Amino acid sequence: MEFYSSPFDDNDYELFLKKLIKHFNLDLTGYKQHRVRRRTDLLLRKHRVTSYSEYFDLLKTHKDIWEEFLDKLTINVTEFFRNPEKWEYLKKEILPDLIKESMGNLKIWSAGCSTGEEPYTIAILLNEMGNLNKSTIIAADFDEGALKKAKEGIYDQKTLINLNDSFKQKYFNKLENGNYQIKDFIRKRVNFKQINLLLDNFESNFDLIVCRNVVIYFDTEAKDKLYKKFGDALKKNGVLFVGSTERIFNPKDFHLISIAPFFYRKN
Repeated sequence: MEFYSSPFDDNDYELFLKKLIKHFNLDLTGYKQHRVRRRTDLLLRKHRVTSYSEYFDLLKTHKDIWEEFLDKLTINVTEFFRNPEKWEYLKKEILPDLIKESMGNLKIWSAGCSTGEEPYTIAILLNEMGNLNKSTIIAADFDEGALKKAKEGIYDQKTLINLNDSFKQKYFNKLENGNYQIKDFIRKRVNFKQINLLLDNFESNFDLIVCRNVVIYFDTEAKDKLYKKFGDALKKNGVLFVGSTERIFNPKDFHLISIAPFFYRKN
């Protein structure tokens, strides 16, 4: 277990967490606190304040400082087809059954979608399978800045590292500055929403929920709460696809069974 000793007041920090919930509807209590506090302390030092209450006043009055805070807490590092072999498995072994069972009318959720690479990857996969226009893709994140970038769909070269040239030409327009913008016929198929995974209610009857490299930042209690909500949000035989560091050790508690590494089916 990692330990972090903060130079700032513990009681002030606890009050800071409560203020975030009340004012911003941001509940960080389920996150690993050594990470949250270490990153917050770096920002206190950067802005030369000596207490969490002073820093909270900055968050309330300066939108750029609030956005910086969210950006530091959420690790928006992602790429298209991250861990390509997992996406290949999804395409060959998971999606055909889900398409057959739903008669093509898939309902898919990218939970914790960050800047959009993951839901657009899903859309590209479905297009390759001829099933994009019949599918509903919802993408959600709490970070407003990340969602804004996702809706714009503009990416630099390094996020496309797993794509060959033909895929780049098929699905992206190259911009004058060397960046790439996802083409409209893909972009318009993804519905972006702001959501707090721990606090907000979820939609239901999903055929597939993709939540990768998100739960790693939660403590055990928050993970269990989230997995239960995911289990409830899936339809019977729906599938949850998690990240390569996020194996669920007690899937039966959430009415899930492991069908392959990092893939779980609702039974």
